[in-house]
Amino acid sequence: MTILYNNSLQKTTFFLTGFQGLEELHGWISIPFCSIYLIVIVGNLTILHIIRTDVTLHESMYYFLAMLALTDLGLCLSTLPTVMGIFWFDAREIGIHACFIQLFFIHTLSLVESSVLLSMSIDRYVAICNPLRYSTVLTPARIVRMGLSSVCRSALLIFPLPFLLKHFQYCRSHVLAHAYCLHLEIMKLACSSIIVNHIYGLFVVACTIGVDSLLIFLSYALILRTVLSIASRQERLRALNTCVSHICAVLLFYIPMIGLSLVHRFGEHLPRIVHLLMSYVYLLVPPLMNPIVYSIKTKQIRQRIAKKFEFIKLPRCFRQD
Repeated sequence: MTILYNNSLQKTTFFLTGFQGLEELHGWISIPFCSIYLIVIVGNLTILHIIRTDVTLHESMYYFLAMLALTDLGLCLSTLPTVMGIFWFDAREIGIHACFIQLFFIHTLSLVESSVLLSMSIDRYVAICNPLRYSTVLTPARIVRMGLSSVCRSALLIFPLPFLLKHFQYCRSHVLAHAYCLHLEIMKLACSSIIVNHIYGLFVVACTIGVDSLLIFLSYALILRTVLSIASRQERLRALNTCVSHICAVLLFYIPMIGLSLVHRFGEHLPRIVHLLMSYVYLLVPPLMNPIVYSIKTKQIRQRIAKKFEFIKLPRCFRQD
C-alpha cells in the first residue's frame, strides 16, 4: 500500500499500520481484538469495583491488586483508539503531538506495571517472612506513597522522551510499523544521530525493569528460604499458594517483554506478522490475563465475583420444576 503525503503534512503527521497486506480482512481481524479489549475493560473494572465496595478486601494485597488493574486498564485504553480506528475506519493518520502523548502513556504505564509488580512482591515477602509486622509495615499511608512513587518515577523517566523526539528531523518515511506509537520505532525514522536516545532508553530500562526484576527475584529467593524452613508441609503449600497469582502476573509481564526483545534483536529474518503479533501479545496479554488469573486463583476475589452475580436468575423456561 502506498501512502501519499505532502511536505507540510509530513511535518505534523505519522501514519499507523495495521496488518499490512491483510487490509481487506481488517473487519474480521477486528473481532478478536474488540473481544480482547472488551474483556480487559470489563475484567479490570470488575476487580476494581469488588475491591472498592467490599470492606473486607481493604487490605494491602488487594490495594496493590487494584493498582495493577488500574494500570492494565490505562494501558489498554492507551492503544484502543488507534488500533480499533485502523480496523474499523482505516484511520491511519495521527498528529505528531497525539503520537507523542500516546507514546508517553504506553511507556509510562508499562514502567508503572513493573513497579506495581515489585510492590506486590514486597507485600508477599512481608506477609510470609515477617507476618507479625505485616499490618504495621504496610499501612495504608505507606501503600499510597509506594503507588505515587511508582507513578512519579515512571512519568519522570519517560517525560524527556517526547522532547528528545520532537527535536529530530524526520526525512524518512513517516509510516510506523504498528497501530500505535513507540519510542524505538519513531526514533528510527529520524535523520540525525539518535545515540542520546539509545543511551537514555537503555538507562531507563536498566533502572526500572532491570532493578525491579532483580528485586522481585531477590524477594522470592527470601520467600522460598522462609517457606522451606517451615516444618509443616501443609503450611508450606499454603504459604506458596498465596504467591501463585503474583508469580503468574510477573511471568505474564516479563515473558512477552523478553520475547519481544529477542524478536527485535535476532528476528530480522522472521515475517513481519510475527513482530506485530509479539507486540500485541506484550501489550494486551497481561491486561487480559491478570484479572482472569486473580479471579481464579484468589479465593476471596472468586467468592465476591460469584456473590455479585447471585442475583442473576435463570429464565422460568430453563428452570427445573
